Amino acid sequence: MMTQQPELEKIEGQVAAVIYFNDDNGYTVLRLDVDDGSQAVVVGCIPMAAPGESLTAWGTWTRHAAHGEQFKAEHAERTMPTGASAIFSYLSSRVIKGVGPATAAAIVGKFGDDALNVLRDRPDLLAALPGISKKKAEDISAAFRRQTGMRALMEFLAGAGLAPVLALRLYRYHGEDALDMVRENPYILCSEQVGASFAEADALALANGVEVDDPQRVAAAILFELRHNGNNGHCFLPVDKLTAATAKLIEVEPEQVGEGLDILLDAGDVVTEPVGNVNACYLSSLYAAETYVAQRLRDMAQHTYEDTWVSAERVIEKLEAEQGIRFAPLQRRTLDAARKRQLLVITGGPGTGKTTTVRAVLALFDAMGLDTMLAAPTGQAAKRLASVTGRDASTIHRLLEANFSPETDSTVFGKDAGNPLKCDALVLDECSMIDISLMQAVLAAAGPGCRLVLVGDADQLPSVGPGCVFRDIIRSGVVETVRLTEIFRQNVESRIVINAHQINRGEVPDLRLNKDGFYFMRRRDPERAAELVVSLCQERLPKNMGIPSGQIQVLTPTRKGTAGTEELNRRLQQALNPPSTGKQEFTYGSRVFREGDRVMQIRNDYDIVWKTEDRINGYGVFNGDIGYISRIDPASQSLVIDYDGRMAEYAFEQASELDHAWAMTVHKSQGSEYRAVVMTTVSVPAPLMYRSILYTGVTRAVELLIVIGDDGVFCAMTENGRRNKRYSGLRIRMASDG
Repeated sequence: MMTQQPELEKIEGQVAAVIYFNDDNGYTVLRLDVDDGSQAVVVGCIPMAAPGESLTAWGTWTRHAAHGEQFKAEHAERTMPTGASAIFSYLSSRVIKGVGPATAAAIVGKFGDDALNVLRDRPDLLAALPGISKKKAEDISAAFRRQTGMRALMEFLAGAGLAPVLALRLYRYHGEDALDMVRENPYILCSEQVGASFAEADALALANGVEVDDPQRVAAAILFELRHNGNNGHCFLPVDKLTAATAKLIEVEPEQVGEGLDILLDAGDVVTEPVGNVNACYLSSLYAAETYVAQRLRDMAQHTYEDTWVSAERVIEKLEAEQGIRFAPLQRRTLDAARKRQLLVITGGPGTGKTTTVRAVLALFDAMGLDTMLAAPTGQAAKRLASVTGRDASTIHRLLEANFSPETDSTVFGKDAGNPLKCDALVLDECSMIDISLMQAVLAAAGPGCRLVLVGDADQLPSVGPGCVFRDIIRSGVVETVRLTEIFRQNVESRIVINAHQINRGEVPDLRLNKDGFYFMRRRDPERAAELVVSLCQERLPKNMGIPSGQIQVLTPTRKGTAGTEELNRRLQQALNPPSTGKQEFTYGSRVFREGDRVMQIRNDYDIVWKTEDRINGYGVFNGDIGYISRIDPASQSLVIDYDGRMAEYAFEQASELDHAWAMTVHKSQGSEYRAVVMTTVSVPAPLMYRSILYTGVTRAVELLIVIGDDGVFCAMTENGRRNKRYSGLRIRMASDG
């Protein structure tokens, strides 16, 4: 029997106040001054509603157990406020950044009913008002256009059931043309910058009249498959696998996928080429990156310096005398290779002397009169590199002056072949994290004669982005590679180091041997494991071992579940940074951000401005940067995050780029080291039960590692040495004679 739907009622009036708004899904609670003189509470998806607007909503009356009678809006239409009084209510609500009650009164007092037209089109007239400079007038006008543009985008997407946060990203990357662009091609929603799923973009396209076999749809599906698999680490897909996956995704025949592929080939969006025994299909950008990297590395690997006058032995003798150490034969060989070769790889596990070797290479380059720069993929890795070498080090993105280009929807670098780095040698640490596109940028910015030393642990997890660059370089056999294997005497007593090497060999450590920095605490129930994590971070380690909670990092293989990062961060926030009087906070979706929270940037953002106490200004916060929320200002809807002395300001709407960071996945911890690590191995999903994940997590700890979990899971991860296959042609291209 079919259930009869209630007939929708209509309600009209002026928005008096917005009580609540959820940035993630647009859910809003507002108070409406109804045209008949009554007042109503309206709830529903009404993104960016503001006082003073005229609202017409269709829905049904309901009664909430706690809040009484409400009008549940199924859909709504709004118009901008008209009349001086309504415009003043709208502007004084701070809906426009830079405009509060006083400025609103001045604007409305001067321009009356025409105030919004002036805001949009005539910032020069605004600048004539007392206290409003030309720059402030332009900023207010831009903020108004942005607000109205985003609202139109949100309404359009909300009508299709899409999250308002997508509108924020669309507007950010495409500006005032965003609405026209998404109407013309809904598939821009599933671009990397916007982040909708293909299913969401496809549903919008089909609802707006795109045919199932439309070439635009087929081409978009192919590009989506290639991008999606790029995010999973693949540089290419075999054409047969790409065809089958695309046909299944959009339910068309393989022949139609072939026709779509031909269109993309003709347009230059993709490239097909045999790689080994497969016919590979690349996004054109990844093809260009891989072929460039392969050729440049081959050229550098063949370049040697036979007439170098500096003696590596003398440098070694000097360092041994100064530091009271004795270099191992492999370390001596490394310095000789660094003296003679343009390209060198140094790899090895924990405790094998990579840091000592790098310091020696730097001393050698100093003796040779070379100007050397140091960099690493993440801020934490760069900070550690600077600490252990006593020299300046930066992230690769900052070194290359990375920025975002709205014209190309991609990252661009200020340093490139036309404006190379001013150095004679470049040392890169944590190279297992570098993907094929970043390596292309590094090599383009390194001058023709620049020496390159690549340092890292090839047994750690590969890069998050496409490729398996560091491992492919080593496996090619083309590049001079020194693999440090000897565990030095000062590290032999560390169970963290010993157990890490055992795990890397596929040998399960004795988990009963709890001493010398490595402790295993069996908790097979996720709830008990989570409770123990909180207890260790809140009380036991700070009180019993003198390790502050700020120096403890919780790691897990997964985000989901009771012992995953999402739930652990919620519990750790409550334990380590609970709400208190005078401590500001705000809600973004299902998460609460509070002053004092430890947070992490989860995508590159080149527009965020930061400042230091020394009045040094800069731009850009990058994926993996970790800091603390130092200030939240509800009035300006903004927060300030302290990234090791760089104070970066965010608008509330940018909280989608942040995650809490008391707990993080092992993947996100790459390139960092922590005094103490608490790691969970309980309820790990099968796709994450790999040795490389366990090994990477274990090697993040310097002084103390506590593993909490299921010993069966720990053993299974240790024994599973398989690696997820990545489609990459770099090794084959480097080893090829062609």
